[in-house]
Amino acid sequence: MTRTRARAGVWTGSGARTRLPSAVLTVRAAAALLAAAGLGHTLWTGIHDPGHALAFGVLITVGELARWGALPGEREPAPLGAAGALAYALLGRSGGESTHHGVLQVVAVLVAAHLVACVPHVARGTGPAPDQVARRVLTVTFAAVCFQPLYNSSRNASWSGEGPYYVLLLLAILVLTALCDAVLAALLLRSRTRHPYPPLLRDELRGLLGIGSAVCATGVVMALGVAVAGLWALPVLCVPLLLTHVSFRRFVAVRTTYRQTIASLARSTEIAGYTPHGHARRVAVLCRAVGRELGLSGNRLTVLEHAALMHDIGQLSLVDPVQDGATATLPAAEQRRIALLGGAVVRQTGVDPEVAVVVERQADPYREQPLSARIVRAVNAYDDLCGESLIGPLGALEQLRLGTAHDFSPEVVESLARVLARGGPAPVLPG
Repeated sequence: MTRTRARAGVWTGSGARTRLPSAVLTVRAAAALLAAAGLGHTLWTGIHDPGHALAFGVLITVGELARWGALPGEREPAPLGAAGALAYALLGRSGGESTHHGVLQVVAVLVAAHLVACVPHVARGTGPAPDQVARRVLTVTFAAVCFQPLYNSSRNASWSGEGPYYVLLLLAILVLTALCDAVLAALLLRSRTRHPYPPLLRDELRGLLGIGSAVCATGVVMALGVAVAGLWALPVLCVPLLLTHVSFRRFVAVRTTYRQTIASLARSTEIAGYTPHGHARRVAVLCRAVGRELGLSGNRLTVLEHAALMHDIGQLSLVDPVQDGATATLPAAEQRRIALLGGAVVRQTGVDPEVAVVVERQADPYREQPLSARIVRAVNAYDDLCGESLIGPLGALEQLRLGTAHDFSPEVVESLARVLARGGPAPVLPG
């Protein structure tokens, strides 16, 4: 695979094919083997309780088709499909009668529903990424393995009975399943992006408190409702999750619009001719990668990215633009003045006040700066120095290392060097 370099030394992969990381291949292979075993076993032995298999298969298919309106940034674009799959994995009774499907039939119904739901998506050129499908197969299989053998052997009757302890058993299995999914998601993202694993895992665990908790709760309620009232309980129990999904989708839409507004404000310096084209975007992408390298996650990473996008907005107050927008070459007092002006502008936009603090303090002595401001200062200087053709990326990095005594944080500079040594910030792929 060949690589091309942008002006700022941010590396991007080019070429038609890329080699998948071994962890991704392992997860996909495990899911494929489970899918083949489930479908083969079900075709060979026949379908137990075909009415229930069809009902849950239709529910999962409808849930997966809901991906049509998915927005970028949605952690779970098909919550109804996920809840339906978990409910089928945890189903032991229906209308007071015992069910007889096992782990492999759960896998077969899930895979068949995904295949049916993928047809219109593939025709449109969209749909779930292979990694998302593999995660769904593995996590639902995990839940079924924890529950089905235990229930079918009647051990749960002696352990938990059919009262509140039975509900606690289902909740415990779902907690373990959610942890399994978070571990898998962080592992796949680590393989794709090469970011440190702990912050990625923290992000995934934090995401469980949102739509993930609604999916798990609905899965348990569906299994319990069908156990008492039969399959007629399914459409009624789907309504709360559908309403929750609509609310989360609106929240994601608002957040997407918010980020687009920040990106538009960041481009104002480029449109006015104060900074080179793409400078704010390059700094933001590289800042996010360095922040990941230093263990930032969640809201701290978002604040860092937004501050990096808007770090040069104070230049709009200048009468005469700085040559090439390279504020790193200005005297320290002038850098601080521009940073304070930029922070004042950011505060007037309604953006998170923490973003304004980072913008204001990006030119302070690094020992007095918060970590996010240290990252923005170092990465901005790197991009500015790369613009000087006689210096280039290696020269820019060497200049930063020479400035670690007074101007730049040694920890940040070395993290930047590690990111660049790996080829720059890798793209964050779905799934």
